[in-house]
Amino acid sequence: MDDHSRDGSAELVKEKFRKDSRLRLVDNPGRGLVAALNAGLDACRSDLVVRMDADDLMHPERLAAHLAHFERNPDLALSAVQVELLSETPVQAGFREYLRWQNGCLTREQITRDLYIESPFAHPAVAFRRQAVLAAGGYRDGPFPEDYELWLRLHLAGHRMEKLPRVLLKWRDHPRRLSRTDPRCSRTAFDRLRARYLARDPRFLAHAGNFVIWGAGRKTRRRADHLLAHGYRPRAWIDIDPRKIGNQVGGIPVAGPEWLLENGRPFVLVYVTNHGAREEITEELEGMGYQPGVDCLAVG
Repeated sequence: MDDHSRDGSAELVKEKFRKDSRLRLVDNPGRGLVAALNAGLDACRSDLVVRMDADDLMHPERLAAHLAHFERNPDLALSAVQVELLSETPVQAGFREYLRWQNGCLTREQITRDLYIESPFAHPAVAFRRQAVLAAGGYRDGPFPEDYELWLRLHLAGHRMEKLPRVLLKWRDHPRRLSRTDPRCSRTAFDRLRARYLARDPRFLAHAGNFVIWGAGRKTRRRADHLLAHGYRPRAWIDIDPRKIGNQVGGIPVAGPEWLLENGRPFVLVYVTNHGAREEITEELEGMGYQPGVDCLAVG
């Protein structure tokens, strides 16, 4: 897809493509990434679409791996691969942790369990059934990351998404990448998007009148406000800080973890994101009989 390039790259690509009739260069009739993605979907001749950016590097076996994955699983809507980072600058610890976490989201169960933590796929590392994405409405333009919004929408529609345990894409990172510069990829945009789909997730809706939020700190509450703006009200804020326990926030009590067992084990949304804390909370909840992804969800 050529999104109105002016650097001579289109002419270079056309020259390369003359040697291989399988390849086509398609002009974006609109402007911007979402328009280019949807125009690309319209131009595709196969029901299997493999996504990639122009500056990423694909392993020679990637296409065959996706194809075999779909052939083995007729109900699979999206197949992803693990990624290795190609970076022009030193990689920050937070992003290294995100890559480690993302590459560990493999099975359908892991992906649906952790879908509200962060986007479980690198966009250039996915392949999907074209008809499934078109039936879901294609890519949407708005004040949100278009790829993560699509994964959330596919999940809400009940589609199966998985990741192959193979590093088959080298993912280019640089300071000018849209995910680092575009306000649609800001923390607030992600929080608002997560809340919109969490408010419609059947796992949450089944307990919307009986849920709590783990994390009573100011930053946590600010992020949780995006969900509460949809009209939901938790029974309690859960925290381990003795200075907070016993207080009220917005008329809602702040209680310690033992409150959960004393009050019938309500559904838990874990909004704590501190490194290592989420894992400790999940372990404690499992000790109480909770099942992550079923009666408790972590929210990034």
